[in-house]
Amino acid sequence: QVQLVESGGGLVQAGESLRLSCLASGSIFSINAMGWYRQVTGKQRELVADITSGGSTNYADSVKGRFTISRDNAKNTVFLQMNSLKPEDTAVYYCNVRGTTVQAKGSSRRYWGQGTQVTVSS
Repeated sequence: QVQLVESGGGLVQAGESLRLSCLASGSIFSINAMGWYRQVTGKQRELVADITSGGSTNYADSVKGRFTISRDNAKNTVFLQMNSLKPEDTAVYYCNVRGTTVQAKGSSRRYWGQGTQVTVSS
């Protein structure tokens, strides 16, 4: 199994910054893409940003130029630097990892963190 532990959420004012971290642990064999999604109550979960093992990144249009995703492959950790936060960024942010385990090396699947609340006040 793979466990994801997120940290770094909180309450900030508009224009401020936060940095989210997500550590993957467990019987990991390989990790492919790592990313962040967010969800507002009553709405679908949406992709914020993701990054491949080779470092290619993809961002939602709403966060381009403000958020930066990065990863430390040696530590199985993904980060999301969020600058110039807006009230509409308020959501629960979920870490997502796609990878394989030692027990199932040929089977890639997605894993989710428990979520961390980000609240941006105006």
